[in-house]
Amino acid sequence: MTAGDGGGSEAASFLARLRVFEGLPAVTGGRGKDPVNAAMIRHWCEAMGDTNPAYTGPDAVAPPTMLQAWTMGGLSGHGGRSDAYDELLALLDAAGCTSVVATDCEQEYLRPLRPGDTVTFDAVIESVSPRKTTRLGTGHFVTTRMDVLADGEPAGTHRFRILKYAPAAAPAPTAPARAPARPRRPRPVVNRDNQGFWDGVREHRLLIQRCTSCTALRFPWLPGCNACASLEWDTVQACGEATVFSYVVMHHPPFPAFDPPYAVALVELAEGVRMTTNITGVPHDRVRIGMPVRLEFLRVDEDLELPVFRGGSEA
Repeated sequence: MTAGDGGGSEAASFLARLRVFEGLPAVTGGRGKDPVNAAMIRHWCEAMGDTNPAYTGPDAVAPPTMLQAWTMGGLSGHGGRSDAYDELLALLDAAGCTSVVATDCEQEYLRPLRPGDTVTFDAVIESVSPRKTTRLGTGHFVTTRMDVLADGEPAGTHRFRILKYAPAAAPAPTAPARAPARPRRPRPVVNRDNQGFWDGVREHRLLIQRCTSCTALRFPWLPGCNACASLEWDTVQACGEATVFSYVVMHHPPFPAFDPPYAVALVELAEGVRMTTNITGVPHDRVRIGMPVRLEFLRVDEDLELPVFRGGSEA
């Protein structure tokens, strides 16, 4: 039987076999490879752009969202993974669910983690879903719950969900047909809080809000200053120079009016604020963190123009 087979009785029988694993351990006696430490906290905060003072100094705590980071086994893995979890994945593989994608996670924090804490953890197979069909294919969602301890005290819970699925078959080729009209790009939401930004775009100006009370720059546009809460502001025009701070390459799922693969980047403007944008002028696989880029305005259709950033020799 494969995950795509019909027949309610077969599907119910297979689900019953999968649900035997619910409640069984996925990891027993896991141990973090390193104690909670200032170096990893610093790397995390630099990557996230998080400057909260609670994460530095002699009384520092780790950012709560690092909870999973202290349990990761790296390329060599970690001990304690159970036979039950491997058997569950093997059963899904045998049913044709040979592909896997992480879908989401949930975390609950019980106490702060501090440098020097020793992290230990146990994980359980919490649930296996009925067969689901997605655009990727058909398979089952598997949720594990990890209970994390710090020096033996409960520190948090991490739920992690994957989809083990049989990839959807490629559509059968059809006779050439007249190409449909290209869909229009989604329209940006323009409201009273960001109207001035889009007015600037129409004039080929990239405008950044500036608080007139504390001079802090902010982007995207907000009704008030997130540094001092003042509601008074003016704007400065970006010079157009920027560097790629982070990026992803979008392969799937395809959306109308977009042609994957394409690069979506978080760029840091010379003025210090960051914005999400597309990178033009270079292939998607040539985009790199730290790459210099320069502002340009891309005409998408007859009534939409967007600020994007161009890389390469013309940046």
